[in-house]
Amino acid sequence: MTEAKIKFGTSGWRGIISDDFTFQNVSKVAQAIARYVKEKEKQTVKNGVIVGYDTRFLSEKFAATAAGVLSANGIKVFLTQRDTPTPVISCEIIKKKLAGGINITASHNPASYNGMKFSPSWGGPALPETTKLIENYANDPLLKVLSPDNKNVVSLDPREKYLKVIRNKVDLKLIKKMGMKVGVELLYGTGRDYLDLFLTESCKKVVVFHDYRDAYFGGGSPEPNKERLGELDAAIKKEKLDIGLATDGDADRYGIIDRDGTFITPNEILSLLMVYLKKSRGWNGCVVRTVATTHLVDALAEKYGIPVRETPVGFKYIGEVMLKESMIIGGEESGGLTIYGHIPEKDGILACLLVLEMVASEKKTIKEILKKLYAEVGYIATGRGNVRLTEEKKQKLVSALSKKPPVKFGNYTVEKLITLDGYKFLLGGKNWIMIRLSGTEPLVRLYAESDSDKQLNALLNLGKKYVLGF
Repeated sequence: MTEAKIKFGTSGWRGIISDDFTFQNVSKVAQAIARYVKEKEKQTVKNGVIVGYDTRFLSEKFAATAAGVLSANGIKVFLTQRDTPTPVISCEIIKKKLAGGINITASHNPASYNGMKFSPSWGGPALPETTKLIENYANDPLLKVLSPDNKNVVSLDPREKYLKVIRNKVDLKLIKKMGMKVGVELLYGTGRDYLDLFLTESCKKVVVFHDYRDAYFGGGSPEPNKERLGELDAAIKKEKLDIGLATDGDADRYGIIDRDGTFITPNEILSLLMVYLKKSRGWNGCVVRTVATTHLVDALAEKYGIPVRETPVGFKYIGEVMLKESMIIGGEESGGLTIYGHIPEKDGILACLLVLEMVASEKKTIKEILKKLYAEVGYIATGRGNVRLTEEKKQKLVSALSKKPPVKFGNYTVEKLITLDGYKFLLGGKNWIMIRLSGTEPLVRLYAESDSDKQLNALLNLGKKYVLGF
């Protein structure tokens, strides 16, 4: 049987534990990263690399293996003393001017998965040109993997440094002054002793869920979406809490529930925080969003004189823009954001605390603040869906989209086609639909927006009809 090749996706390399995510393959990727930092990070390689891990099965063992291979290659390694959020790894890379960082995590994926996220010296998720090189090195049949040793491995706790960074980014005094009652769902992940610590310090009452390690994540995925936050929702209503906050497995994504139990989408949170930061901080600069993210951002940005930058899907592209120009905020519909002066990586802990600060400052519920914004630019309904296709039909769809893309969806005429990542059809007014093929699953993802929920559903159905026509 041919061994599966190592392939990096949107955010690192992931695989099923003991199937393709094995100690042997982790060693190969670590050896490839060692070669990469020696060849491409010559200015910083002497400063070393940080290696962390999440709360998954065997994560600390995989991390020790990766650290050992780097060490055997003569690279100084800072191995975290406990499971660590991805944004903390990113923060440490920048603070210590390291050659890069590895976090052993599969983020919000199910418990059967694990993965390796690699960030080079600039602190953000590795860009395609970097991961392509690492892939090529790792898949080279002549690759010589050195046996792990600990001679260059140093134990490190990066927690205090990160906590200090966040204290300078969020107005915790304002939050404390408001005496808020908060619920927090940590989903058995790395956010514990980080997000809950800030909340305990600055809130009147804190109800905490799952602040302990469980490699099975309670039988679900550590994803802070509406479906997974049922216990938090119930607690908000029962305990009459002001807000519910959540982070995913490696604390780079967030989930927010309002006082009445309404799940506030990342699209809405990005839009709200953009306006709040512009007003409260007085920052100038652009807003960066991925091609699949809401145009509510654009409508509000136009009103407040903020330039918009659109990127392919993947936070690495937002981080890349952040390096080149001044940015107020950058984010994506899947639940990641960062702000001016912070790391070029998504940070769920920061996102939750900024939302809390906004609610404290405005003295309103999130829905009330959102209603005010919709009154300024009009309502935008946002939705998405997945369509399963066989590989054969997927290829037919790709061929049709590239050679003869549709010029109409029902009564909607295509005004512009954006092929930055997938196929995004602008249909006039607030209407658009995007077709994007998954690189790892037999799925076609649909994203759409319109000015009413009814029209949105009609648009998604038109998209499904088109995709299923092959």
